[in-house]
Formats: sequence, structure tokens, C-alpha cells
Amino acid sequence: MTAQPKRSFTEAEYLAFEQASEHKHEYYQGAIYAMTGGTEFHTLLAGNTYAALHAQLRRRECRVYTSDQRIKVIATGLHTYPDVTVVCGAPQFVEASRLTLINPTLIVEVLSPSTERYDRGMKFRHYRMIPSLHDYLLIAQDDQRIEHYSRQDSAIWQLYEAVGMATQITLRSIGCVLALADVYEKVELEPNKPGITREVEDSEAL
Repeated sequence: MTAQPKRSFTEAEYLAFEQASEHKHEYYQGAIYAMTGGTEFHTLLAGNTYAALHAQLRRRECRVYTSDQRIKVIATGLHTYPDVTVVCGAPQFVEASRLTLINPTLIVEVLSPSTERYDRGMKFRHYRMIPSLHDYLLIAQDDQRIEHYSRQDSAIWQLYEAVGMATQITLRSIGCVLALADVYEKVELEPNKPGITREVEDSEAL
């Protein structure tokens, strides 16, 4: 027996499905993908990051969004929900209802075993197609470590890695400093994963 091909959904069908759903889904090339729920550590890391950025941007022309904010990569058609998103300047949306953002300045993803490969690889390739995006942060759950990719020009992204509670990330595009002590507040790592103070900087064409 020949297997039946999976149904391909239009973007309009996905948006209608998403509006009626209790859970969040990604959409790409006609396929709808369920997004898994986060662990306590994942929730704390995303929440701490949101709080630290929001406190610094409250009275400035920037907005900080939680994972409830959907974004669309116009160049590829990917719809997804980053853990934290920042827009500096006027936010732009696909629709008048302001459900789908298209011009993020900074995107944050908290890594997990099930999504780390995707967040580092294919998802980042999509994100790099967003002209407004200047910074991409990957926050580890198994160590006190943040990887910061910053756009140097259209093809070059610079990697800065901060490890340990004494380190911090400088986000020049939004004028903020993100201290790891704030991001990892109340996040209890495993005893054998203590976090080491270390800084590495490199440039890489992606």
C-alpha cells in the first residue's frame, strides 16, 4: 500500500488553525509543527531575560515581547514564537490585528535537548534572513552560558560567548547589558555543571 502524502496547509489555513488552538505551532512550507512546552528552567531563563531587558527599555522606543508573540520571516515564510523578542523603533506587523511581527531587532532562544540543533542551525538560517535583526542570543540550560551572535554586515555574524555568573553580554543595537547573574537567577544547575567564568570572541561568516 502506498503511503498517503501529508496534507499541505496554506498560510491562511495555518493562521485560522492557530487562532483556534490552545497551543502554539510553527508553520513552514505548508506544514504545521507543534511546539513543545518548556521546563521550569526554560521558563525561568526566558522570564528572567524578559524582565532584565524590559527593565532597561521601559522608557525607550523599544518593546520586549514574550514567547506569545509570533514572528514571520518574510523571506522564507517561517512562522514561529521566539522565547523573547525585542523591537526598537516602530513594530511592523503582517496584519492590522498585530498578531505577526516581522521586524525584530533581537531574538532570544533558550536551548533545550529537543530544540538545540534546530535553534543553532536551520532556525538561525531563517532568522538571518530578517533585515532588521541585529542580535541573536542562545541561552544554555545546562551551564551558565550565553552565546551572542551580532550582525556585522549582511553576511558576517560575530560570536561572543559569556560563561559564568560574573560575565555579561553587551547589546549595542538596543543599548542594554544582560548580566548572566540576572538571567540565571534562581536557576539551579546540576552539581556537576558549575559554570566557569570564561569569555571567547570570534568572527564567523554564516
